[in-house]
Amino acid sequence: MKEKVSQLQPIYDAFEAAAAPYKADAACTKGCAFCCTDAGSIHVTTLEGLAIRERIEQLPRSRQVTVKKSLAADMKRRERSQSSACPLLMKNRACLIYDRRPFACRRIYSLKTCGSNQHPVLAKQVMALGDGAIRQLQLLDATGYSGHLSYIFHMLATPSFLNTYLAGDHRPEEILQFGKSHGIGINRILAHS
Repeated sequence: MKEKVSQLQPIYDAFEAAAAPYKADAACTKGCAFCCTDAGSIHVTTLEGLAIRERIEQLPRSRQVTVKKSLAADMKRRERSQSSACPLLMKNRACLIYDRRPFACRRIYSLKTCGSNQHPVLAKQVMALGDGAIRQLQLLDATGYSGHLSYIFHMLATPSFLNTYLAGDHRPEEILQFGKSHGIGINRILAHS
């Protein structure tokens, strides 16, 4: 898995290089965080979740406990269809794992200043480039899944799932009920759809 995790950054970098001309006029500024609080859902692959999990394990123990509680609370809010800010967004509106943030966060930006009446505006070309990068991520993580960050973390915290995943096995029947009720997609199918 470490080899696969090391292949994430080149996919991110290739997207950033190709999208740079379209993002040059972005309205985003440090600390904006609208996308982290109001603009949608942070979907990740299990491989990205694993990389983020490893990053969180490097944090001080007290911070790890806080993050786990935030992820669990986020999952409960989402299960009740309530809006929820990213559980990795700190009080100062900075990302706790910025260096390991998933592609969903890397992809989003806005050409206009966001607010309650203005959601992010992206160039169509960036959306197309992003779709291609997502497909690459899903192909890289062909024995994994895609879904909301909190749901993927829940799966990775389940020892039987984690052991199966780390062994490179693919047993969707083991997560069928949770997957259906939480919108989890199977990467090998999503990548070819």
